[in-house]
Amino acid sequence: MTGEILSIFVLLAVTVSLFIWDRIRMDIVALMVALTLALSGLITPAEVFSGFGAPVVVMIAGLFIVGEGLFRTGIAAAAGQWLLRVGGENEVRLLLFLIPLIAILSAFMSSTGAVALLIPVVLSMSRKSGMSPSKLLMPLAFASLVGGMLTLIGTPPNIVVSSQMETAGFEPFNFFDFTPVGLVVLMVAIVYLILIGRRLLPNRGIRNPDHPHPHFHEFSERYGIKDHLHLLSVTEGSSLIGQTVSTAGLRTHFEVTVFSIKRRGRLTSALLPVTIITKIKKRDVLMVFATAENITQLCEKHKCKSRKIPKGTITKMHNEFGVAEVMLRRTSSLMNKTIKEGKFREKFGLSVIGLRRDEIPMMTDFDGTPLKFADSLLLIGGWQFIEQLLEKRDFVVLETPAEMVEAPSHGSKAPHAILIMLMMLVTMSTGILPSLTAVLAAALAMIIAGCVTMEEAYKSLNGPSLILIACMLPLAIAMEKTGAAALIVDQLINSFGGSGPMALGAALFIFTSVFSQFMSNTATTVLVAPIALTASQSMGLNPEPYMMMVALAASTAFATPIASPVNTLILTPGKYSFMDFVKVGVPLQLMAMLIALLLIPIVFPF
Repeated sequence: MTGEILSIFVLLAVTVSLFIWDRIRMDIVALMVALTLALSGLITPAEVFSGFGAPVVVMIAGLFIVGEGLFRTGIAAAAGQWLLRVGGENEVRLLLFLIPLIAILSAFMSSTGAVALLIPVVLSMSRKSGMSPSKLLMPLAFASLVGGMLTLIGTPPNIVVSSQMETAGFEPFNFFDFTPVGLVVLMVAIVYLILIGRRLLPNRGIRNPDHPHPHFHEFSERYGIKDHLHLLSVTEGSSLIGQTVSTAGLRTHFEVTVFSIKRRGRLTSALLPVTIITKIKKRDVLMVFATAENITQLCEKHKCKSRKIPKGTITKMHNEFGVAEVMLRRTSSLMNKTIKEGKFREKFGLSVIGLRRDEIPMMTDFDGTPLKFADSLLLIGGWQFIEQLLEKRDFVVLETPAEMVEAPSHGSKAPHAILIMLMMLVTMSTGILPSLTAVLAAALAMIIAGCVTMEEAYKSLNGPSLILIACMLPLAIAMEKTGAAALIVDQLINSFGGSGPMALGAALFIFTSVFSQFMSNTATTVLVAPIALTASQSMGLNPEPYMMMVALAASTAFATPIASPVNTLILTPGKYSFMDFVKVGVPLQLMAMLIALLLIPIVFPF
């Protein structure tokens, strides 16, 4: 063993120890690794910083932008809402749906791309349901890696071993040759992740109870307005047709506050359709706040039909407007004025639907009540006007709703985002374009189409994740260049090659799996596949099972956050530590190895 190889082993051991210690941020540790390699002279400066231009790093950056486009246009929130309807707000049911879904996607497209697309969806579901994203994201990532075991194109290592077989004069693997073993691994992974794995995961990323962002239903309960939200359908012959909200005197005569109009299926914010000059049209649906008694009186007078606002409509309306709780400052110009005198709609583009004084909610009879210092008001209106509240000197904004995070800032661009995403998936899965090209084209298209602005695109780039993988890639280069990786392979073959076919298979699986935790699984496969081929031939054995062992082992990148780009992607949003991956990933690795050792010899005899 040379001094260079020894220094690499020491650096690797220190790096892993620091990751496990978890007292220093992982991206800082990765920067320390890169700096150490630069100072050591084991690899060139260009190789040290090559990670920042590596295709995988650039692709992950592009996927962050694509994911941001899906979030900003509201697609992620809509998909999350659909998944919640299908799976319910139950971890087990959601995982039973999510794990097979992501595995199937990853069998035909980049697992990194599949996970990147679903991360904003999972985060949206977590915010809406109150579930911890850390309970969902790691199973999502691991399922995508297992999905790569299902088909020839599921992951690059599968293609590498098939190409090696063909180059050596053997029949290459067929598209579904990986499926029998991969399917069993997937079924075992589903059972393990749901029954055991999720219990080992932390509850991180849940809303901090000390700094809550309540949902709309929490505000409605706090202000006692839960049963006062209604839809009013303006029927033919109604005397409201042609009148404005002001001339109809809905608030003055009936204490009914109109905060939005649904017209031709489009839900718009309070200011745009409900100004002093907005005329009510036939078949308009008014979203209002009032007591049932007042609604009855209005409907009798103006020939309207009323009903409670369905939950689905409330969910949809959050795309356009929401609520915020504010408190009057002592110097507010609204002090000692009534709601009507305050002219909230004219001044702020918002309507008052709740008033609390001394922590006690006043129901709907507060219109004529002069406002006092420290009164809390519940305001409803367009998100853009709620955001502007922070600049108003009349109020202290107490709380903004959790739905504000979900509100799409570019909702009108949702069709463009869907088309861009579909085109990216098609070009990646069919091979029309290389994955990197497809992702970069999609990211640029998201910006050009207005699905995400340049400022939002820059903010979406997850610096810690990009730095982590970019700075760890040079370590893999150093291991190959110094011969450290080859030394380990040779030792394994020498130690286990003479112990029989199964021992050799186990040794190849263990080595490939372990090395895939710290360097690219594709690079590991390129390194190990020729050795597996040569070793099996020298022992007079069929190379197919050993090449299959190497390919499947390369996909068991479960035990570290740098083992695969998908692990790195979920690291920050899931708030995971290094040991979280170890605790959940190592048992799954061992199960996958056991399944491979039992089934591969049956499908491909030694």
